Amino acid sequence: MNRADLNNHGDLNLQVDLAGIKLKTPVLLASGPAGYGHEYRELLDFRTLGAIIVKGISLEPWTGNLPPRLAETSCGLLNAVGLQNPGVEYFLKEDLPALRNSGTKVIVNVVGCSPDEYAAVTSRLDGKEGIDGLEINISCPNVKAGGMAFGTDPKATAKLVEKVRRETELPLVIKLTPNVTDISTVARAAETAGADGLSLINTLAGMLIDTENQKPLLGNTFGGLSGPAVMPVALKMVWQAAAAVRIPVLGMGGINSADDALQFIMAGARAVAIGTGLFYNPGLPVEINKGLAGYLHDKGYNSLAEVEGVARRQKGAD
Repeated sequence: MNRADLNNHGDLNLQVDLAGIKLKTPVLLASGPAGYGHEYRELLDFRTLGAIIVKGISLEPWTGNLPPRLAETSCGLLNAVGLQNPGVEYFLKEDLPALRNSGTKVIVNVVGCSPDEYAAVTSRLDGKEGIDGLEINISCPNVKAGGMAFGTDPKATAKLVEKVRRETELPLVIKLTPNVTDISTVARAAETAGADGLSLINTLAGMLIDTENQKPLLGNTFGGLSGPAVMPVALKMVWQAAAAVRIPVLGMGGINSADDALQFIMAGARAVAIGTGLFYNPGLPVEINKGLAGYLHDKGYNSLAEVEGVARRQKGAD
């Protein structure tokens, strides 16, 4: 049997349950590169996806950072877009109707500069037809704490999660920043406060300098590094987070192949999300699904549940 056909093999099960969201496949589009779905409609069949996580939505429109906003590195991408978005009311009116008919589950990424802003956006999204879950991006700067990201402080994380939890019955997936000393502490804080799942990692902080003009290359000076360069770091943090909590983990960070995805699943991730890889290969999610199905077939497994966390069990980590 050709591996290209294995994702349709009747004995194989690529379905997963992520924080109460039933997914057809374990491959999602990560928030950011996939925009609001329009950008990839002619390049990718959304019916092959577990879900699309839309670009971050704030209470009011955000203009983002000054250009240049993107810069390639030798093994990845540095971005400082600044979470530009049209605001929650525009999203509900203009973007969500099309997403309802996309053929896949929809998870909305929520951003804000204060707990009240997060709560307000969450409240507006709650109960809206076509929204299957929320991803709360706690990498945003807390303006009331001098610009420190919510996700770098377990106490701030817990307070934020508790506040948004009161505003919705939708599944809550908390997106963790890797720019911390101990990811396990933050992961546990989010779980205790009411999170249904975790997603990680967000981008790593970095910068580049334009030596010709002798100044930072990005208009914002610093940006977030993504792509293949971050995968070993992301994998380590998924391993640590999965060990620290009982809720499911969505792994992401430099995934470029089915083998990469398998590593995250074996480290304890329930599902994976593709971000930067979409820019140079929009067909990557389909390729990963086929590769996962092929692996299950070759190894004699019937579902991904048998593979989830297997490397942890082999290591005796659980």
